[in-house]
Amino acid sequence: MRIHDDIQLDYCDVLLRPKRSALASRSAVNILREYNFKWCNRSLQATGIVAANMYTTGTFEIAREMQKQNLLCALHKHYTAQEIIDFLKDNKTTHGSNDLIFVSSGVSDNDFEKLTTVMDTKLIQNICIDVANGYSPYLMDFVRKVRNTWPHALIMAGNVVTGDMCEDLILNGADIVKVGIGPGSVCTTRKLTGVGRPQFSTVIECADAAHGVGGMICADGGCTVPGDVCKSLCAGADFVMLGGMLAGHAESGGEMSTKIFQPGEVNMVDNEHCALALVEKQYKKFYGMSSAYAQEQHYGGLKKYRASEGKVVELPFRGPIEPTLLAILGGLRSCMTYIGAKRLKDMPKCASFYRVNRQLNTIFGNE
Repeated sequence: MRIHDDIQLDYCDVLLRPKRSALASRSAVNILREYNFKWCNRSLQATGIVAANMYTTGTFEIAREMQKQNLLCALHKHYTAQEIIDFLKDNKTTHGSNDLIFVSSGVSDNDFEKLTTVMDTKLIQNICIDVANGYSPYLMDFVRKVRNTWPHALIMAGNVVTGDMCEDLILNGADIVKVGIGPGSVCTTRKLTGVGRPQFSTVIECADAAHGVGGMICADGGCTVPGDVCKSLCAGADFVMLGGMLAGHAESGGEMSTKIFQPGEVNMVDNEHCALALVEKQYKKFYGMSSAYAQEQHYGGLKKYRASEGKVVELPFRGPIEPTLLAILGGLRSCMTYIGAKRLKDMPKCASFYRVNRQLNTIFGNE
């Protein structure tokens, strides 16, 4: 038994230090980055924010909206091969390419067969290999198999939280390693297993390791506000994957429901005249992909040898996703002006952090 007693930090434990800057306006920064990869022979121009390949966020509808802002989307695994192919055909007509889309895969033989069906169309060249435990030998073997089958594909694989595994996955064929175990808002892996690592420290170590061998990382989970996205990029993440921040929208997956509240049960400040009326509010379901609910919905039930490692929540319906995306990008631009980073790629070298005990004044709530 060994205890690693160096301090481990989450996004809420740090704040960025502002610096004197020559940038006079948010419009002066460039949030597009040209990505060049270790194995994939294509470059990619994008802002490195990725919709998570969860059933509720990795949807065709979210993919369409992400692309409008030069953002990326990893489609969830539960579309059929034909559904993905039909979408990719239509999307290529609309956007000119599918370069900002990842097709997701597990590591089973059936997953590989489905992936082959999609990849053989040559409509897409980006693959996200996704397993809960990236330390399993099955992931490394599958990455090698996929790299050998499609030598020029862009491959993202994970999840892990340590530099050594980032290096191994990259050296065995991954271009991008997805990092994070347990930081997600609907993930209960840490509660059920006791396994995990604070995400800010994970990003720092894994980015350093990945960049040292020519690879990149995607920080997956733990962002709750646009400032967390900024901190992640400043810590060295090349891409940041979002789930909960994109859930609950019109384009998100998940069942809609309506709840009726008695007077006084909800905030009536915006409409005093409705104080005596019943109030209807809409909600949308959001759940972790290892939850019992997800297992019931997509895999025929929770196997007896497994525990549920996710939860189900109902989020107030948030309407179209575009304002949320613009708010995230606005926060990113503002952060860059505060720290003097003219380009997205410059954020880590322009960043320094304060460790803090408290980052927000929540006297009037968390909004």
